[in-house]
This record gives sequence, structure tokens and C-alpha cells, in this order.
Amino acid sequence: MGEACSPGPSGAASPSSGLRRLSSDFRVPFPAPARGRDRMLPKRRRAQVGAPGDPASSEARFPGVAIYLAEPHMGRSRRAFLTRLALSKGFRVLDAYSSEVTHVVMEQTSAEEASHWQEHRAATASPQRCSRPALLDISWFTESMAAGQPVPVECRHRLEVAAPRKGLPCPARMLPYACQRPTPLTHHNSSLSEALEMLAEAAGFEGSEGRFLSFHRAAAVLKALPSPVTALSQLQGLPHFGEHSRRVVQELLEQGVCEEVERVRLSERYQTMKLFMGIFGVGVKTADRWYREGLRTLDSLQEQPQRLTQQQKAALPGPEHPSPAARRRGAAAAGEGSCGAHPAWGHRDAGWWLPEGLVLYQQHHRGGCGHAEPPPRQSHPMDAFERTFCILGLPQPSGVPVGSTQGPCPTRKAVRVDLVAVPISRLPFALLGWTGSKHFQRELRRFCRKERGLWLNSCGLFDPEQKMLFHAASEEDIFRHLGLEYLPPEQRNA
Repeated sequence: MGEACSPGPSGAASPSSGLRRLSSDFRVPFPAPARGRDRMLPKRRRAQVGAPGDPASSEARFPGVAIYLAEPHMGRSRRAFLTRLALSKGFRVLDAYSSEVTHVVMEQTSAEEASHWQEHRAATASPQRCSRPALLDISWFTESMAAGQPVPVECRHRLEVAAPRKGLPCPARMLPYACQRPTPLTHHNSSLSEALEMLAEAAGFEGSEGRFLSFHRAAAVLKALPSPVTALSQLQGLPHFGEHSRRVVQELLEQGVCEEVERVRLSERYQTMKLFMGIFGVGVKTADRWYREGLRTLDSLQEQPQRLTQQQKAALPGPEHPSPAARRRGAAAAGEGSCGAHPAWGHRDAGWWLPEGLVLYQQHHRGGCGHAEPPPRQSHPMDAFERTFCILGLPQPSGVPVGSTQGPCPTRKAVRVDLVAVPISRLPFALLGWTGSKHFQRELRRFCRKERGLWLNSCGLFDPEQKMLFHAASEEDIFRHLGLEYLPPEQRNA
């Protein structure tokens, strides 16, 4: 018991492979409506299943052990399943946390999270309690179930934060996916993360997908850290931090600048590619072609209008809209029965319309994501909803009316607004898919695919093996289905 214990390098619990399957409670047979858990069981099975925590459903064989299954990453359905399993083996499982609890079991939870959870519980618990229960990884539970009795608690089972040695910075511990950790917009390591993101951007310009993802993932880890990085040793054990990223951070910490980052920042190619890709409708291939053809400035593009699409012409700075188009996203939910245009915007022929003189560019897409069909496996970058991309010419802050030509300065500012019509049944998935950074969305879908075997996009969450579409009434439901802690939109800036 006196042995010093610390979690593994990742600091997160490793779920048993036998318990990684999501409970069927969260699945809706496609395309039939949702059914209750008990209705999905045969009558004989229903009669055998006792209510969680019901003493009559099982005789406690180990009275000195009282288990509490902590729900945050587990979910109610999975907790109920594990409770029934433990009761059938003769274990005592408590529905509520109290002074009787001897073993707290958590799943997919880091040592830091477990410690914070216990501190919060201790603050609200009865003052008569003089000892705390053991905080244990799910592995202790699964081993005990397999053995049919409580197995001895070993160091590898415990979720305890190791006390840092004096004089040395404490290495941070972090979950591997960006969708598993809160990431605020304002954080403690902006100078370090911006340097890595610049290298990621430059790698993307060169078509190096591997380096692009590696730098982005390392930058996302820095953004989620709870304190500034002041020593390289603090990166020990962090996921996605390879030798290249560590070397960049080390130079920045020791010298204040990184030679590689400065070389990229000052390069003509990087500056030109970044300039061209700031134009709405211009991707890497188009920007690269213009660069290889000798173009370097926006003026050089405007002198050759035949090279530009109508979309690109509208986005370029001009006499009526001097600044590059800023992107603004808005979602308009259509009625349950259709993906038609939202009545607030009216309808004209094949698309939505806005007051004349306000729209500099408009592109309408009919879309094909309805109520019944499962979400496509390979989702379009802009999903499959009916949508209109607009570039609006808005008045400048000076208050000069749109269209006015008074004064020597242009009076309009070009702003991009995306209008999206969503069936009410798909609204939670659309809200999730249209909020957060691109890296957060990429990591969330990677987590679904690799850890859950599911397909996720803005149209829905689908189990390809069971051919089942998940029902969700809110964004919180989606996180709960996936066994993830809910992150509000302001914490999705990975």
C-alpha cells in the first residue's frame, strides 16, 4: 500500500477491449424509431435483468467492497450494463456516491481528471468521512469480473497523480485525441503553437500531409495545456510530440526564435501562397499554379481577370470591397419535412435571395442530406445540406450607407456568410459539425472511426456494422453516445 504509484505515460485509463463496444441503448435501428432498452430484450431475458442497484437482484458476496461506477466518460447506458454485470457476480454496487464507497471505478479518465473529480466529491461529501476510496481504472473492474471476486489493487490499477520532485517541472499528461480535451481560444502557449502551425501550413502548401498533421497535432496539445511551457522536460509523455516539434520548441525556449520558423516566415513562396489562399475559392493547387506562373500580388491577379472565377473575383479586394472576405458561419434550420429555403430569406428560382445591392456573390447548392438515409462515409468538406455561400458588401464602421461613393475611401467591406438549411432531425449533428476548428473536427471523426468504428459528419452518426443511425436531441447526446466528455463550442479550438 505504501508503494509509490503513478499512471502510465498517457495518464489515461486503457479500456478493456472486451468492454469497448458501445451499449445498444444508444442505437436506433435504421430507419425505425428508437425503442427502449427493455423492449429490445426477449421476454425471458427481461425477466432476468434486475434494476441497477437493486439489492434483490443479487446477493452481495463481498460485503467489504462497495463499488461506485463514475459516469462522466462511461455514460448512463454503459454504467447500467456494468452494474448488472457486477451484481450478477455478487458484488455490491452503489447508485450514489457516499461514505460507504470503497472503490471508485472510472473509464477513459486521466489521473488528473480523477483527482479533480475526487476533490469535488470530497468537498460535498459528509464531514464524518475520514478516508477516501481508491480511484481505479476500469482494468481493475474487468479483472475482478473475470476472476469472480475482487482482485488485489495494484499500482497499475490506481488513478493517482504522482507528486512532482522538487526543483523539476512536472511533465504534463494528456489524452491523445483533441476531441477528448478542452481547448480554449486564449491559452498559455500561443507563441509556441503559432510557430508549429506556421510549419504545418507551409507543409500543407508543399503537399506534405504527414508533416502537416504532425505539426498541427503538436500545436493542438500545446493549446490545451493548463500552464505555460518553460522547460523541455514538460513535454515528456505528451502525445504527438515528435523530435522535430520538440526541437522547434527547444529553440524557442532557449533562444526566443527558431531559425526554421523564421526562414519559412520570410520566404517568398510562403508569403505568396498565404496571400492567394486567403481568397475565397482558392485552394492549394490554384495558388501553387499562380505562383509557378510568376504571379506574386493581388494586383497581378486583377490585371488578368480571365484567370479568375466569378467567386474569386467577388472575393478579391476592389474599389467596393477593400478587405479580404472574412468568413462567418450561420445555420438556418428548415422545417422537419424539407430542406427548402428558410422563409426569413425568401426564395427566388433555384436559390435564396437577399436585398439587392448587398450581395456581391452568391452560390447555391441544393444538397442531398435528408431524414432517412445514413450519412455518407466520405463526407464532402462542406457536408451535404442545402446551403448558400454569400459574399456580402457591408457598410464600413463609419456608418456610410452601402453603395455610397462619398469620400476618397471605399465604403464597403466584403464578408462571407454561409447559410445552411438543416432538417430538424439533423440539427444537433449540424451544430457540432459547423463549430470548432478544422483540427477539432478532423480529430473527432478520427476518434469515431478508429476508437468506435462509427461514421460521423454533419448529417449524422452511423454504425456501419449494425446499419443503425444514432438519434440525438442535442450536441450533448452525441458526446454521450461516443463516451466523450461534452465540450462546449468555446472549448473546441484545437
